[in-house]
Amino acid sequence: MTDIVYWQATTFLPLLSVLTLVPLLTMVLVLLNKPAYSLNLGLAGALINVALSIYLLRVFDSEAPGIHLAETLDFLGIGYRAGVDGTNILFIPLTAILGLLALVYTMITRHRHDRLFVACLLAYQGILIGAFVALNAMQFWFWCLLELVPVVLLTVSAGTGRQRNQVIKTVLQYWLSGLAMSLAGFLLLSFGLMQNGLDFSFEWLTLKQHNLAIPHETLIFILLFFGFAVRMPLFPFHGWLPLLAEHGTAASAAIFITGLKLGIYALIRFILPLVPGAAEQWAHFVVSLGLIGIFYGALLALMQINMRRLLAFAVISHTGMLAIGVFSFNDFALEGSILLSVAYGLATAGMLFSIGLIYERTRTSYLPRLGGLFETNSEIGLLFLISALSTMVMPGTPGFDAAHLLIEGTIEEHGWLTAIAILIGNVLAAGFLLWAFQRLFIAHSKRKVQPYSSINHPLAQERIITLVICGLLMATGFYTTPWLKYIDQEASEIGEHYPEHHSHHTNEPDND
Repeated sequence: MTDIVYWQATTFLPLLSVLTLVPLLTMVLVLLNKPAYSLNLGLAGALINVALSIYLLRVFDSEAPGIHLAETLDFLGIGYRAGVDGTNILFIPLTAILGLLALVYTMITRHRHDRLFVACLLAYQGILIGAFVALNAMQFWFWCLLELVPVVLLTVSAGTGRQRNQVIKTVLQYWLSGLAMSLAGFLLLSFGLMQNGLDFSFEWLTLKQHNLAIPHETLIFILLFFGFAVRMPLFPFHGWLPLLAEHGTAASAAIFITGLKLGIYALIRFILPLVPGAAEQWAHFVVSLGLIGIFYGALLALMQINMRRLLAFAVISHTGMLAIGVFSFNDFALEGSILLSVAYGLATAGMLFSIGLIYERTRTSYLPRLGGLFETNSEIGLLFLISALSTMVMPGTPGFDAAHLLIEGTIEEHGWLTAIAILIGNVLAAGFLLWAFQRLFIAHSKRKVQPYSSINHPLAQERIITLVICGLLMATGFYTTPWLKYIDQEASEIGEHYPEHHSHHTNEPDND
């Protein structure tokens, strides 16, 4: 039985609901006020949420397993459940920080007085936090459905491509099919309880407690996995991401990167504990998709001339590695996957911001039209380089320790060949990212870059983004122990739910 610590025992306010509501209420204020005040209001709300997320890390007890700061509310037969543990605790400050930086970036762009744009960024932040803290399957699903609203509005109203409407149609086809599949899986989970004489419920704790009594486990796994694979996105469910990345804005894409991690989180939260037997049976299939995705994403990235599409395929390649880690069924790989998801989210956002800043100067993101930018844009080059090194899991970055844990867990479960394949994929990632850096910042420019203007491109905002992202990557990279402590207890607890692997451990002879 999972331990539960309610919020009244830890803090003076329902912190998780406040973290969800602050950006949503700020969004309402933005829409009700004059456009000139929209960005200042948005920044104030985002700053409050960053402060609250730091407070959340301080009051969270990393030594105790189970659900912390739990919130429950029953209204008209609808149950609201929220809580944090090692699975989701780090994603909340990541969402808050990237939401703030997206608004700081907006100060440099033409959207700084666009109320709808600022409101959508705030709505997106609130929706993601609400989804990450949800401990009710249907509550989580509704947050994922609501996520479509800011994605569509941001792309249609503020995107940079000419085929935005067609892109939205493609995104809706993928996302709605994934949402339909995950909804069917959640319904089967709840009806499974009723077939065994239990009350109909979508509560995560109830479903987890009675997971062995739920029939049709394989069908539920397939439905949930399909729905979450679209959101990750895992090969071959990835077709919408390069299109959206190419036609979106850097500000929306940066916070959207956190949204992609919602798919990995959903695997850990709703598949591993709820249908553990089916997860073990289908692990080799998922690992195969992950390996294909690693090389497919890396090779397609090497073929791109649009930096936004290049980064989209980099995300697809990284997702394959994370999926393998999740389905390795041991503490090392699971801890590595969670920490690597956070590191990839922050690092990829850093590269997206740098490409966005380049676009603001040159009005292009095509590699053949760029080059020689480091001499005049050293801060942007530094942001891209450190972020790229973090995705290459270089020493001194948070991805280094996380990747080593993931590789160690992969070797233990799937053997050396799978681990070597992951490492080769990481070498390819290093190749295409360093190649992109060389063409953007070092190689001779193919055309004259537009001159820098302090009016259109204030240095202060760029330096804030660079300092925050590079500072966080380097600080957490050199000292990852506190962050691993947040994850450690929950990773060990999840491992107890795998029928086959748990039986192997319990049947081992005692050597004492």
